[in-house]
Amino acid sequence: MRDKATSFDIAHMAGVSQSTVSRALRNSPLVNQETREKVQAIARQLNYKVDKNASSLRQRNSRTIALLLFEDPTSDDSMINPFFLSMLGSITKACAQEGYDLLVSFQHYSTDWHADYEDTNKADGIILLGYGDYVNYQDKLSKLEQQQTHFVRWGEVDKDHPGLSVGCDNFQGGYKITQHLIGLGRKNLAFVGGADSHCPEFFERFKGMCHALQQAGSKGKPLQIDAITTEDSGYQAALELLEQDNTVDAIVCASDLIAIGAMRALQDKGIVVPEQIAVVGYDNILLASFANPPLTTVHQNTKKAGELLVTSLLRMIKGEQPEPVLIPAELVIRASCGSQ
Repeated sequence: MRDKATSFDIAHMAGVSQSTVSRALRNSPLVNQETREKVQAIARQLNYKVDKNASSLRQRNSRTIALLLFEDPTSDDSMINPFFLSMLGSITKACAQEGYDLLVSFQHYSTDWHADYEDTNKADGIILLGYGDYVNYQDKLSKLEQQQTHFVRWGEVDKDHPGLSVGCDNFQGGYKITQHLIGLGRKNLAFVGGADSHCPEFFERFKGMCHALQQAGSKGKPLQIDAITTEDSGYQAALELLEQDNTVDAIVCASDLIAIGAMRALQDKGIVVPEQIAVVGYDNILLASFANPPLTTVHQNTKKAGELLVTSLLRMIKGEQPEPVLIPAELVIRASCGSQ
């Protein structure tokens, strides 16, 4: 033990985290009464004195925002979904325009985002990009909500987690792209990508597709094959799709990376895109326009998204309660569906 006790000494003796000690000494309602009393008793025992200057400094705004990226499987070493790279640029610019610094990290390196960023005054709030399996991810969101963390996330609005979200109108995107394929005379459509609560954005795209098909008189749901957002996953899913149904004439993919992998699989099987099977994606990443053939897709306005994520979070930090935002989906027609 050092001559002068610290909050870390109290945390060790109490068997809690340093952030819990800080909250307990502030009588925070986020710490239960039994733990508060235990921590405060140990503090008295150690003659612990709060450094008022340090405490005051911690309570000031850091003028920094933390951006936490989910580590995605990728074909390179970046581990960042390329869709988020363009959004990263717009978030950085929006922060600079507001006089804020941006601290970027991966989500999985942290076990307690609130303690890592707000409690330590590293950041005034958090932006979350990506989530992996959303069902498992909800525990993280619940903890952030319980701790009253200032955070905003990119994704679907979730009634079970009313924390602020900014996202694309994925239902509208799936609907528009399917309407376009139907208008081109495609009759047997399939969906490649997750379509359940584990991946809510993909699921909304699938729902929009189903709605368009139902309006066109189709009965039942289209064939659906699971895939994560990688070229390899799209490749394998397309091969599985061909084994299950050789009458498919259009494939709606939940992302551009899936679509690019699917087109490569079709080409390896001697299937001509789009003459035999049309393929469409979602996201409008840079690679989509350079695919062979160039990929029809849905554009999500990443410039506007980045600006909204930053401005919405700053409003929360100031004590306001902004509403969730849905950005309209924009159809981008290229050669992969047979019409430019």
